[in-house]
Amino acid sequence: MTFATEVIVDDAGTRRGPACEPRQMLADQEYDGHASVHDDAVAGDLGLAGAPIEGPTHFSQFDPLAFDVWGPRWFESGCISAHFLNMVVEGESVVASLTPDGDGSARIGAVKGDGSPVLTGTASTDAEIPTELDEGLQKMRSRDPVELFIVDQVTIGPVVDAAPQAVSIDMEASNGHLYPFSLRQKLDGITEPTAWYESADNPWDRPILPFEMFSVLAAKANGRLRVRGPAVGLFIDLEVRAVDGPLFVGEQYLLERKVLAAGQSRRVESHWVRTTVRVAATGQHAATVLLHAGVFKASYADYPSDRL
Repeated sequence: MTFATEVIVDDAGTRRGPACEPRQMLADQEYDGHASVHDDAVAGDLGLAGAPIEGPTHFSQFDPLAFDVWGPRWFESGCISAHFLNMVVEGESVVASLTPDGDGSARIGAVKGDGSPVLTGTASTDAEIPTELDEGLQKMRSRDPVELFIVDQVTIGPVVDAAPQAVSIDMEASNGHLYPFSLRQKLDGITEPTAWYESADNPWDRPILPFEMFSVLAAKANGRLRVRGPAVGLFIDLEVRAVDGPLFVGEQYLLERKVLAAGQSRRVESHWVRTTVRVAATGQHAATVLLHAGVFKASYADYPSDRL
């Protein structure tokens, strides 16, 4: 078994892990010359109880549960698709659960110690099975976004990055201003450690990347979308899928991005971006990252006051 975590299985087949306290790794995150929502002061200005832990951090708590159902195949073709419900701050505990549906997929959920939900979603190892984010994406695509003031310059369609370069996640290198930590630092604090992330003693004879690092890799794409600012963003929904995986530590990948939709809700404007991850040496489609990212309207100084 790759994880030391004790997985509890109830009579309905639901897997639950232990209560974990995920670490805040983005207190020093910067983009567009300013701090992010993961900074205590910025979070306070937005009326939040504290600086939230980044949503993908919670994905690692599902890995032992999914591995218990699907074994190593989870890392080769697994998909975790989640809608984030409530933010978690450092020091709060989170319990993850996974309930197989009987059709090859599973419902997932995570709750804090006080019972409030953190996220809901789906997991599977079959690319043909619908995911949690399918419906939300289709709703935004079919809805008139009305007038936008922050993501109005974001163009639907492929994102043409100038001079795309191969990128990787290495064990000791920092991942830049957006993710100011190394993989080594992440693994030192990850909620569910396994030797498979650090050694070649696994079915693929190479260290593999945790699912929570897929979005970090996707963020290494050249150039930023034309989102007005400075303004403060957040993750609303995230889906990561290993297509012909796993992703490997130190492997060079090319990233292709496509904007699928843009719109707004009461507090945020947002856009959906799909990043296709290909092995640089072969062009093999290794993974896909689907991110629904929002920007707080109130954080943009030029947002019309009558629209807040």
